[in-house]
Amino acid sequence: MTAAASQSTSPSATAPAPTSAVDEILMPGVIWIAALALVGIALHLIWRFGWPGSDPTSTLPAHQYPLLVVLALGGTPLVWGLIRCALRGEFGSDLLAALSIVTSVALGEYLAGALVVLMLSGGQALEAYAVRRARSVLEALAKRMPTVAHRREDGALVDIALEAVAVGDSLQVFPHEICPVDGTVVEGHGVMDESYLTGEPYRISKAPGTTVLSGAINGETALTIRADRLPVDSRYARIMQVMRDSEQRRPRLRRLADQLGAWYTPLAVLLALIAWGVSRDPSRFLGVLVVATPCPLLIAIPVAIIGAISLCARRGIIVKDPAVLEKIDTCRTAIFDKTGTLTYGEPRLIELLPAGNLSATDLLSLVASLERYSKHPLASAVSAAAREQNVMLHEAQQVSEPPGAGLQGTVAGHNVEVTSRKRVLARQPDLAATLPPLAGGLECAVLVDGTYAGMARFRDTPRQEGAQFVRHLGPAHHFDRVMLVSGDRQSEVQYLADLVGIREVHFSQTPEQKLELVRRETAAAPTLFMGDGINDAPALTAATVGLAFGQNSEITSEAAGAVILDSSLARVDEFLHISRRMRSIALQSAIGGMALSVGGMLLAATGWLTPVAGAVTQEIIDVLAVLNALRVALPPSQLTDFG
Repeated sequence: MTAAASQSTSPSATAPAPTSAVDEILMPGVIWIAALALVGIALHLIWRFGWPGSDPTSTLPAHQYPLLVVLALGGTPLVWGLIRCALRGEFGSDLLAALSIVTSVALGEYLAGALVVLMLSGGQALEAYAVRRARSVLEALAKRMPTVAHRREDGALVDIALEAVAVGDSLQVFPHEICPVDGTVVEGHGVMDESYLTGEPYRISKAPGTTVLSGAINGETALTIRADRLPVDSRYARIMQVMRDSEQRRPRLRRLADQLGAWYTPLAVLLALIAWGVSRDPSRFLGVLVVATPCPLLIAIPVAIIGAISLCARRGIIVKDPAVLEKIDTCRTAIFDKTGTLTYGEPRLIELLPAGNLSATDLLSLVASLERYSKHPLASAVSAAAREQNVMLHEAQQVSEPPGAGLQGTVAGHNVEVTSRKRVLARQPDLAATLPPLAGGLECAVLVDGTYAGMARFRDTPRQEGAQFVRHLGPAHHFDRVMLVSGDRQSEVQYLADLVGIREVHFSQTPEQKLELVRRETAAAPTLFMGDGINDAPALTAATVGLAFGQNSEITSEAAGAVILDSSLARVDEFLHISRRMRSIALQSAIGGMALSVGGMLLAATGWLTPVAGAVTQEIIDVLAVLNALRVALPPSQLTDFG
């Protein structure tokens, strides 16, 4: 297990620092504060206009009491939070809201102040609702996970809390039950459905020695497994953490809101001071500030981003870092890994060269009987060939697949090993003249009872839409260059490049060479790197935007900014369009809301809007801006113009 895969993934480890007083103070109780403000304002109006015996001429009429409660419990935390931020040297766009609340209290305009509290908390409540909508995928993941595991202790089964599982525990997985941890089968034969985790549309056979993934659904047979990882470190937990990260990380467009606020806030304060100075009426100062409260800036942009994350999730795209939604539209160089991106990552067995006394059918029978217990990409190709030829399969025992060492096990009384040409020659150099010559594509050598028994050759199938997608990138998404970078041999890489129409080709690249190439290209222009292998992880991290295909490697998924679950080029095109549409709508909401607010500020400065009327006006502007931002979560009639 790599260091990256063994790190803790507790939610607190990735939680972001607070970014504004609203985030820091109001978000935990935002719905409660909004409800309090709404009830307080309603009580004030009822008490003032409909309560028998109320005396509006007293020094502090009773109908003002509900407003004071709202300002004390809702306004005070906001103002105090801004003071704390100011002491740290942090000034955000919500400074105007605090100034409005303080000024309203100073001038006795308690209703206007309470309306500002309602505006901010109501806007935050809308954002909280949008967050909850975006979290539906994460909640579905969490609900699937069992809370107990069945541990074998002294020959008996004991139910324990999932958190109590330790590495090395012997666990029983009942039929149709969800596997609680990553582990290895020690007893039983059966199948597991791993499609929810890997995207593979078929069930994987399980036998002693094969691995199982947390979150996979067991078939008809009970299996006994050995826990190889703690629940918090298992595959399922890591996928959930990717989802948490996508919600917890602060998107870059939110920082754009702060940049817009850098000129908007001084403009509003200056206009308020001018209105006060010219009219000598302090209520105009308050009126301008109330209308200027920048809820479209603070709320609309995050709502748009969260809506885009939600829409991506429904389309099978997991956004790990929301900043990629902004950055991908700026990329001008597209860099493809070969396997699993421009190819299906599903090699086909094109040739089987037996050696010795074994026939091709006998060799295929032995290899396929073993490969059905493997998740290696070549395993499915062998199994498919065996099905096509109706080859009889045997039970396998003692199956093991050490990393980098190939696959081995006992089949029909023979010790069968599927490995590489390089490892065979390292152990038996005298076979150099016996092995068939190298050819294009992939290959693996087969040993039976320690003796070389044959060579299997494979070729990956190019995606049907690959050439069309490559041609589409320039005109539709403004990519200037398209590159193919692979660790495979020149003949295989060039064969694919010619099929899809890529001219810039780099072959036989090590992970270090891929990383250096991506760094060099990123320094020249923003890059989009697409890959699906563990050796792509460094390049995915170094690119401006890294897209991982599938969930076959949690390391690759961790390194990428987003994950395309079904490994489809059409989904990449959808992601590009969702990003562009999100940015457009977010800026529409923010700049449009600010423009309406500036118009309202001018009316308030000239006395056409009182502070209370200004607050109502700003509330209408807020609702319009947020409703427009929520459009991002609604899929348009056409998400892609590709294909």
